[in-house]
Amino acid sequence: MKPWTPFEAERRRMVEIQLRHRGIHDERVLEAMLRVPRHEFVPPEFLERAYEDRPLPIGGAGTISQPYMVAAMTDAAHVEPGDRVLEVGTGSGYQAAVLASLGATVYSLERNAQLADAARARLARLGYGQVEVICADGSQGYALAAPYNSILVTAASPRVPPALLEQLAEGGRLIIPIGDLQVQRLERVEKTASGISTRMLEACQFVPLIGKYGWPEEDFRGR
Repeated sequence: MKPWTPFEAERRRMVEIQLRHRGIHDERVLEAMLRVPRHEFVPPEFLERAYEDRPLPIGGAGTISQPYMVAAMTDAAHVEPGDRVLEVGTGSGYQAAVLASLGATVYSLERNAQLADAARARLARLGYGQVEVICADGSQGYALAAPYNSILVTAASPRVPPALLEQLAEGGRLIIPIGDLQVQRLERVEKTASGISTRMLEACQFVPLIGKYGWPEEDFRGR
């Protein structure tokens, strides 16, 4: 008999109701969302709300994205086993864990040192050894491990950072929310031999991407 795991029923409801019924049909993505214990990535005071379809605060002005948005971005990225993936905005590490569950090697960038340290320790404790967390300005990417098959940006930018396009492999996919500070549109940018193609996905709302190619850091000092 398969051993029971905490919040297993809630996780199954999340996959069936929040994801499958809303158009996420890639079974590999659904299985990854089922395997990754989201309750391990939220603060203790939000434990009972871990599988609700909403973002939750994680401290440091950061959030853990709603399950549907994590699944939608993962689905759009078409991650395959062995892929090299860059994540911009580690947060609690949940999105990185989902990507790693698909067999990717993940480089995850987080500008907040406390969040980066906590996510690094959490991912190691849970066995996601193929995730490397780097404290850095995510808008500049991570050239040392480029090129990437997929890049997922979990923070809103006013434009597509040119550094991320440079670090995207030919045939690679960049998933990023573009817009103002109130509302954005999720975009799927693909680099091909003939150039760049962009597809608009859906409306969304993320915390801002702060950095050289995002929103200026001085605009958010003291917040």
